[in-house]
Amino acid sequence: MLITTTPQVEGKKITKYIGLVSGETIIGANFFRDIFAGIRDIVGGRSGSYEKVLREAKETAIYEMQQYAASMGANAVVGVDLDYETVGSGGSMLMVTASGTAVIIE
Repeated sequence: MLITTTPQVEGKKITKYIGLVSGETIIGANFFRDIFAGIRDIVGGRSGSYEKVLREAKETAIYEMQQYAASMGANAVVGVDLDYETVGSGGSMLMVTASGTAVIIE
């Protein structure tokens, strides 16, 4: 299935707009990862553990959106948008949402 952030696919014709699809995932904070990320923030550099978790959360949200689109008979999702929000008490969790329009292209 083709997934794109653009509203159309170059060289392809959208023959049917099916509807809005989305996928969500929520990841919780990990105490030890937070401690090591805090140390990394003090000494500088990137937090590889957080980057890996964010990448996995994004991929999960996109996969769920893709599965929902496929169940509706779509073969592509256009206009995909990714949103990141903190949720929970004190922002202890992160919600990643992928949304777009399920379509049929030829």
